[in-house]
Amino acid sequence: MDSNTLYYSLDLVSGSGLTLSSEQKAALQTSLVILKRNNKFNRVLFWGKILGIKGDYFIAQGVSEDEMTDKKSLYSFNCVDWHLLPPATEAMLAEVSAAAKGRFVGDPSHEYEHTEIRRQGEGDEAVEEEVMIKVKEEKRLASTVHTIDKEVSVVPRGAFIKSPHGLVQTNRSFEGLSSLEARKLSYFLHFTEPQKLKKKSILEMADLNPSIDFLDPLSEDIPKGSWSLQFERGSTVCVIRSMLWLGLTSFHVPMTPQHGYIYMGDGLKNLDLPFML
Repeated sequence: MDSNTLYYSLDLVSGSGLTLSSEQKAALQTSLVILKRNNKFNRVLFWGKILGIKGDYFIAQGVSEDEMTDKKSLYSFNCVDWHLLPPATEAMLAEVSAAAKGRFVGDPSHEYEHTEIRRQGEGDEAVEEEVMIKVKEEKRLASTVHTIDKEVSVVPRGAFIKSPHGLVQTNRSFEGLSSLEARKLSYFLHFTEPQKLKKKSILEMADLNPSIDFLDPLSEDIPKGSWSLQFERGSTVCVIRSMLWLGLTSFHVPMTPQHGYIYMGDGLKNLDLPFML
């Protein structure tokens, strides 16, 4: 996000007590420009902050040609020096899910350990043996950023367009949702590969515009109540907060192209959500 969008996002989350110091904001403004140039990204976004016991991880994302799939995540401890995170694979997500528990430590080389009983061989010759799974926190960080993006990254309808060739890019003619549209979760979309869209009937698809309706709306999420939508700043800004990943705040200023989201939290999913509704 650009500096204006970054400050807007930080302003909206500052009420939760999580924000950045003026030194960190200044460092980000300089370092993200250098990061973009050195890595030849089309643009660089400040994604947020994941809190650790010993230190916090600041996360940025570099975007190349496709806004949805050509993304690389990086982390920093000081908002100046950035380190590339490995891409999250299915195998990595499974390892992290099994081994990594509790809060982040704040040390990318920290190892989480988990023992599993695995069956080797077949029939009467089968034996059970203990297998130690070790996962570095850097992998956990990559998996968490990937999962948060997949489950709760939010964009207003029309902010991005998909070309006939499948390329997703910023919609330069997007002028914002109306105040009425911005009050409905159906006008906000998950910025990730759609799951429910593929299951829609031909009749349901007939009303959709394929260039902008290529994502799943928040209104179809289960359980209902996993999002909080409010108007703030004298009803000028629509703010959407995730109840599933507490700390994810998305905003949109109706009648303008301004929108963004930021995550500031402990990187732990709210597994109690079904019991809170």
